[in-house]
Amino acid sequence: MSLRLAAEARNPEAPEGTPPAIASAFARALGHAGRILRTRGFRITVRTVVGVAVLVAIVLRVGAEPFIHGLLSLDLTAVIAAVVLFAVATAAAAWRWTLIARRLGAALRWRTAVGMYYRSQLVNSLLPGGVIGDVQRVVDHGRASARNGGAGLGAAARAVAIERVLGQAVQFVLTIGVLALAGAEFEGVLLPCIGIGLSVVAAGVAVALRSERVRRALRREARELRAGLGSLPVSAHAVAASIVVFGCHLAIFAVAATAVGAAVPPGRLLALGTVVLLAAAVPFNIGGWGQREGAAGWAFAVAGFGAAACISAATLYGVLALLAVAPGAAVAWLAPLVGRRRGR
Repeated sequence: MSLRLAAEARNPEAPEGTPPAIASAFARALGHAGRILRTRGFRITVRTVVGVAVLVAIVLRVGAEPFIHGLLSLDLTAVIAAVVLFAVATAAAAWRWTLIARRLGAALRWRTAVGMYYRSQLVNSLLPGGVIGDVQRVVDHGRASARNGGAGLGAAARAVAIERVLGQAVQFVLTIGVLALAGAEFEGVLLPCIGIGLSVVAAGVAVALRSERVRRALRREARELRAGLGSLPVSAHAVAASIVVFGCHLAIFAVAATAVGAAVPPGRLLALGTVVLLAAAVPFNIGGWGQREGAAGWAFAVAGFGAAACISAATLYGVLALLAVAPGAAVAWLAPLVGRRRGR
């Protein structure tokens, strides 16, 4: 009896009447499964599988022709425009990062930040999850800051986290604004989904706030957020930089849509682009591939322009983004090697 009570105490979810040995094995299996679910490898695997599954479903639904058309629409003019727009976006994002890092005591030169940002974007484009490049930024910046007497790895991690969250928040707000003004056909689906999502988040926060430990963690994060964005000029500049980043990526999508021959009025194209970029920001993909094409096909079909055209545009956008980030990342990787060689 004591063994059974102990097994049930270790595993309260085991069915009543379960033998102690089975209950103990069940508890160990649950614990092992929980540890697997919490690992980074499992999360990356799930994101990769989801992204690939979405792409496969799109190909099965509309065929490979839209993807091929997007690839064949690549031309030099589109590549040059994408490289310039991507450079402006990266420069603005790096400026946003340096503003926040300085506030947190981990000073970072803008030129260095641009190179590190290029590298992180290339890594995020090639590897699943969309965060591995940002982890690399944290490690490189934290080590450099510590060597120079700065705040070190902790401040570097908080700076990257605040910078990324701010960028996503500005994109989210701008998306809602654009859809409210020029995306009437999407309001009946996206806005209720956004409202439901926000309600779920609010309910989860309300439940979590019952824990004193969670409240302490939130107060600590709020202090860090105020430290990073507590100055009005810094906040205004960081938000302005985020708007520039989002605007440049929208412009790249417009370039891709024009190159594939999608005849869409500018206002409608703006709304369609915001939907596609919002889907690409969901971390269940590889470099944005998967959700971006799925959302593109759905958005253009709802707007009455046909799914194939936007899938082609989204495909070309992904190719242009990869081609635009590669030169800057290559320069950022090679510049230190050249500098050390010249020094020797």
